[in-house]
Amino acid sequence: MMFARLKSAAAALHRELKVYQLVLKDPRTPRRAKILLGLAVGYALTPFDLIPDFIPFIGYLDDVIIVPALVYFALKMIPKKVVEDCRRKAQAKES
Repeated sequence: MMFARLKSAAAALHRELKVYQLVLKDPRTPRRAKILLGLAVGYALTPFDLIPDFIPFIGYLDDVIIVPALVYFALKMIPKKVVEDCRRKAQAKES
């Protein structure tokens, strides 16, 4: 049961990453949104954090807040039509 939920969450995350990848390549995506998405991915992948991860609870809190906030604000700047088109393309590639 728990494994199935983890597998489902991992698949959803993978699908979203594909969508963001397509959004970044789309010429209709505003430059500021591309920068924010790039910062989100970069912050998530770099080993450096504002608050070190070895500090209990607080160490991971910055990752849980900063990355989703950057993605949220980037997606707010992107026209809905662009995101919808990229979701369709990502779904089509999965099938």
